[in-house]
Parts: sequence; structure tokens; C-alpha cells
Amino acid sequence: MSVKENGEKFKGFMSEFKTFAMRGNVMDLAVGVIVGGAFQKIVTSVINDLIMPFIGLLTGGLNFNEQFLILRLPEGVDRAAVTSIDAAKQLGVTTFNYGSFITAVIDFLIMTFVIFLLVKGINRLSEVRIHPKKEEEPEAPTTKICPFCKSEIAIDATRCPHCTSEQPEETEEAAEKTADATEG
Repeated sequence: MSVKENGEKFKGFMSEFKTFAMRGNVMDLAVGVIVGGAFQKIVTSVINDLIMPFIGLLTGGLNFNEQFLILRLPEGVDRAAVTSIDAAKQLGVTTFNYGSFITAVIDFLIMTFVIFLLVKGINRLSEVRIHPKKEEEPEAPTTKICPFCKSEIAIDATRCPHCTSEQPEETEEAAEKTADATEG
């Protein structure tokens, strides 16, 4: 393969990549990932700074993120020296960090709920934009007024059931007037 053929293949590849990268969906996805990363920091702060302190109060005033169980102590390490996850890491202690895990689960659930609300709102907006509410057309009248006794009768009646008079054939103008009279 010559250098010229390789250059043309590379140009074709780059052109295809540019077409892919500039499509609306890819750009929307990129913006979504960036905004999602920034939003994740806000949710994490809400969890760590606002929610977990209250949960810590329920657990006896302890920092819930620091809740752990010691699984294995190395030789020569005193259990009393392991006061935090950081101290355990420095001493080489194997720990089960359930507080951090529960915090991450709560973080995930809140993030998922917020995303659900955003998607629901966006879907509602797009639904309104795509399918605007149509004005309801008035229903065709089902009754008319007898010109003789002024009673309300079925629109297709040929005789009035109240006064038994024969109903004249209606023109469209008369039908519209009758419809207006039955509505008012």
C-alpha cells in the first residue's frame, strides 16, 4: 500500500469521524456527560454535608462515612489504634467500609431520582411541543327545537313527540340556528 493510499484512507476516516462527532446526538451526549459530572458533585455534597450528618446523629453522633468493621488485623497492630478508615489503611488493616458504601447507595438513589425527574420533565415538554393541545371541536347537536311547541326533540325526528306536528325539512342555516338555540 502506498503512502498516497494510506493518506486517502486516513482522510476518509477523519471525514467519517467528523460527521459522527458533529451529529446532534453526540454533541448532546457530550454536554450531558459534562453537566452530569458537575451535578454529581452537587449531589455528593448534599449527601455528605447535609444528609449524612443527620444519619450520623441517629447512629450516636459518629461520622457515618467512617463506619467500618475490622476484618483482619496484621500482627503487632493493636485494635485500639484503629480509630478511622485512614488509620486502618496506614496500619494495613483489612476493613469492611459499610458506611461509605451506604453513603454511595444513597448518593446513587438521589442522583437516579433527580435524573428521572429531569427526563420526565423533558418528555412532558417535548410532548407538548410535538402534540399541542387541539381545540376541541364542538359536538354535532343531537337535539333540535320543535318550531311549533318549542320542545326539545331528537335531531332526526320527523314528528314532535310532544305536539305530534310534522317537522319541516331543515336547511343548513336552520340547523345552525337550532344548534345555537340548544346550546344557549
